[in-house]
Amino acid sequence: MVVLAGSYLIASQFGGGPTGTRTPAGGSPNGQPEALSNCTANVVDASGARQALEAAKPGDRICLNGDLGNEELQLRRSGVEKQPITILGGGTATTGQITVRGDHVVVDGVRMSKPRSPGFMLIGNDITVRANVVDSPQVVKKGDDGDGIRFFGNDIKIVHNLIRNVVNLNGQDGNHADAIQTYATSDENGPSQRVLIDGNRFEEIDNMCMIAEGPDSEAGDGTGDGKSGQFTITNNYCDNGAGQAFFFDDISDVTLTGNEVVGKIDKAFSLQNDSTGATIRDNKISPKVGYEVGMDDSSEDGYNGPKPGGGP
Repeated sequence: MVVLAGSYLIASQFGGGPTGTRTPAGGSPNGQPEALSNCTANVVDASGARQALEAAKPGDRICLNGDLGNEELQLRRSGVEKQPITILGGGTATTGQITVRGDHVVVDGVRMSKPRSPGFMLIGNDITVRANVVDSPQVVKKGDDGDGIRFFGNDIKIVHNLIRNVVNLNGQDGNHADAIQTYATSDENGPSQRVLIDGNRFEEIDNMCMIAEGPDSEAGDGTGDGKSGQFTITNNYCDNGAGQAFFFDDISDVTLTGNEVVGKIDKAFSLQNDSTGATIRDNKISPKVGYEVGMDDSSEDGYNGPKPGGGP
């Protein structure tokens, strides 16, 4: 079966459908996963993948081939600005959780089925995750969440991915499964700036398609240092079951345009706790959604969008 996630065609068993028309941020011209070409390492098993990632250097293109099982891959090295380290799956390679701790990295065209949650853990700057599939991330540790992607850093791009079957597992109290999540609770998991979330498809998400909390979040567990902001959320499809689809707490200068929200939920977008400077326009909101925008008084400064229908 072929899945169209954003404008990316992804060869997949997982189903899905079209959304988004934005020109891909990288990859091939038609938005398909990038081809397995110019590979500096061709990997066919988990052992080879670990060796290639441990030895990776700027400009390397690590090509994953076939089924690597549920192996968890970690990249702890960085590329440079015009020579990223690139991990390619060609839209068919399968593996488990991928963790990136480094800068200037691209992961393109990898598939995951039942990876350990989160499917992607991204910590660093200038990381691009595109044209991947994360299906059914699994909670394996009590108190953890069943997230599809978590990110921490600046200049993060999450584009044209399919994230689905993100569910609260094992009856755990406090389990909160979201498609994408970020927060700022430590030196490593700090604030984020200049984030692009574009052309993704979020299907069967128990909680939110995205939750973003800054260092002064109302949860009270933030560091209080720095600021999270300049998030661009465009052309995404969201089918979720929480009170809102996209939630921002202490995140400034958020742009939300061209998104489609279809779940039976209270509101599409929530802004609270000095989430100022937001722009919201040209989104497609299902009649099953109570109202488009929920906002508190502290987030009104610089707001440009539909009249809020109620609180966040």
